[in-house]
Amino acid sequence: MRVTVLLGGWSAERAVSLVSGAGVAEAARTLGHDVTELDLGETPAAGADFAARLVATRPDIVFNALHGTPGEDGTVQGAMDLIGIPYTHSGLTTSAIAIDKQLTKSALVPHGIRMPGGHVVESASLHSGDPLPRPYVLKPVNEGSSVGVAIISDGGNHGQPIGRDSEGPWRHYPRLLAEPFIAGLELTVAVLEQPDGSARPLAVTELKPASGFYDYAAKYTDGMTLHVCPAGIPADVAARAMQQAARAHVLLGCRGVSRADFRFDAAQGLDGLYLLEVNTQPGMTPLSLVPEQAAACGISYPELVGMLIDRALAGARP
Repeated sequence: MRVTVLLGGWSAERAVSLVSGAGVAEAARTLGHDVTELDLGETPAAGADFAARLVATRPDIVFNALHGTPGEDGTVQGAMDLIGIPYTHSGLTTSAIAIDKQLTKSALVPHGIRMPGGHVVESASLHSGDPLPRPYVLKPVNEGSSVGVAIISDGGNHGQPIGRDSEGPWRHYPRLLAEPFIAGLELTVAVLEQPDGSARPLAVTELKPASGFYDYAAKYTDGMTLHVCPAGIPADVAARAMQQAARAHVLLGCRGVSRADFRFDAAQGLDGLYLLEVNTQPGMTPLSLVPEQAAACGISYPELVGMLIDRALAGARP
């Protein structure tokens, strides 16, 4: 088939998307497909003719290897829906909800998915006082890969209240999500859509950064984070994480593959497991967690790419 791989774009995750897309393209070629790599562009202006460039590649299927806005928030999905081209991963509505951490809570918490509390705050208000008791976490409402995440603690160097000149996400985003800091382990679960449409959680990985927390650099710099798969956690906690990840995948209407990120505070037992977010466009780089968990289940990288292409072609998108 003719497979067009969308990659690049102008989000903060552009560099990661380029690596994901290159890996996907190579794998698709080993599967015998005729592959075109299409960079969305480094700026919105560069992407203005995206639809025309995409149609010119005459794809049978688009493999969406974009990360962040506009490839993960429903924008690109809506364009491909209008054009009528099938594509991998989740559709417009699911993407728009899952990229927004507060909307994700609204969709999942009423169904029994345990997530941290908190609320959205105006960044300017942080210079007048803390929105939550310290320690707490501030993060952009709609970024992935831990871009712009800050942990505000009593002993931190941000000031009390946060200083206007202190570097942090409040200088780059007008609104932020404030959440209580959950002490404990960083866990993640990949969920793969099966041919019958069911959701299969693959494994639980514990992420152990060499220093600090699991931020953007820790995710994508070789040697900065130890991946322990399967995670060395109690069996009931692992089972709960996999069940919650699969349930979140289904409740949000995810397609193809997703990845759910958790924090686990062992002092609280099972109640200490909190889902943080669901990623509808998880990375496909050599350091990415979805290919790693797939490999642990006996699924090679090219096989994973082939499965995602097959699932995208299998049925109409909701």
